[in-house]
Amino acid sequence: MRQFGVILVVVALGGCAQVERILGPRAAAVAPEVVPPVTPEMLDDTTPQDKQAARAEAATRPAGVLGTTIASLGSPAESGLWLKTPLVEVPGRGRVDYAATGQSVAVDLIPRDAEPGAGSQLSLAGFRALGAALTALPELRVYRLAE
Repeated sequence: MRQFGVILVVVALGGCAQVERILGPRAAAVAPEVVPPVTPEMLDDTTPQDKQAARAEAATRPAGVLGTTIASLGSPAESGLWLKTPLVEVPGRGRVDYAATGQSVAVDLIPRDAEPGAGSQLSLAGFRALGAALTALPELRVYRLAE
C-alpha cells in the first residue's frame, strides 16, 4: 500500500493531466499546488522613506536611556516600526540602538506585560531597519525620545 502512495506522488508530480487520465478526475483534484514562498520583503510594508525618516528621528531627538533588552521577532502581521517591551509602562516614541550593526531607529514603544528581564519583541520592519538577522536575538539599547 505504501508503494502505491509513493507511485501516486511521483505520478502527480509528473503532471496533473497524466494523473487525471490514469486515475480519474478526482485524483487530479488532490494534487498539490505549488505556492511561492513568503519573503520578509513581501511582509514588510514599511517604505525605504519610512525607515530613513525613523533613522533621522533617532539621530536628532534627545533621548533618555531605559535599559537594554534582548529582542525576538514580533508578529510579522503587525506592520510598522515598534518594540513591545517591559521597559515601558505607557506607550510613546523611542529609539533602539543595535551595536552589532551600528544602526539606530525610532520606534513606537509599546508596553509588554512581562517581567523586566523577559525580553522584548521587535517588529519585522525594525529588524530589517537595524540590519539584524531575522533569526537573531539582538541585544538592543532602548531609549525614550523626548517630547
